[in-house]
Amino acid sequence: MNRLLPLLFILLISGSIRQAAAQTQAPAVPTKVTAPKVAPKKIVPTQTAPAPVVPQVVDPSLKGQYEALLSKSKTYYTYKLINPARLTAFYRSVADSIRKERVSSKSAQAKITAQARTIDTLNSQIKGNVSSLESTNAKVNEISFLGIPFSKATYNTMVWAIIIVLALALAFVVIRSAKNIHEAKYRTELYEEVSKEYQTFKVKANEKEKKLARELQDERNKLDELKTRGI
Repeated sequence: MNRLLPLLFILLISGSIRQAAAQTQAPAVPTKVTAPKVAPKKIVPTQTAPAPVVPQVVDPSLKGQYEALLSKSKTYYTYKLINPARLTAFYRSVADSIRKERVSSKSAQAKITAQARTIDTLNSQIKGNVSSLESTNAKVNEISFLGIPFSKATYNTMVWAIIIVLALALAFVVIRSAKNIHEAKYRTELYEEVSKEYQTFKVKANEKEKKLARELQDERNKLDELKTRGI
């Protein structure tokens, strides 16, 4: 859009130059324009059947208006003779387009600013949600044991370690108890065996003692009998 403004000023200056040149070279123009051969060529189509008129579609864009402006302007040597009214209308179109572009640019910039603020707000909300989620996950993954906070992994490790230690202690106690039971059973059997031997020895000793008592009594009786005979 900004490149067309210098072009418009150049066209205005060229139009003024062309008008001045046309005024200075006015006698030479009729000799070139009114050629005897040109008029019959232009009149011949009017004698034949008129061709159907096709409506010309005008491009409303600046490019289309510029091309229409050039096509409707006459050429004088290498210059274009542009109607000031058409040039003014084209200038107004360019100015309107530039104004619309500026308005749309301002509105787009305002939308971009609003969207940037919205994005900043959403980012702050996301950061708050992330921090709250992290704190919630930390609370969920945290277990308090005896007033001491532990993470779930540490708590699980500690619990399994306690379970393993208790299982090992139970296995040691069971093994130790089994050994003590076996030892007690062996001692009991040994005591019973010794007790039986003692009972047997006691019976034999009692019988022997009785036998010796009888023998002693016999000897005493014999001694008493000998004493009686000697008297």
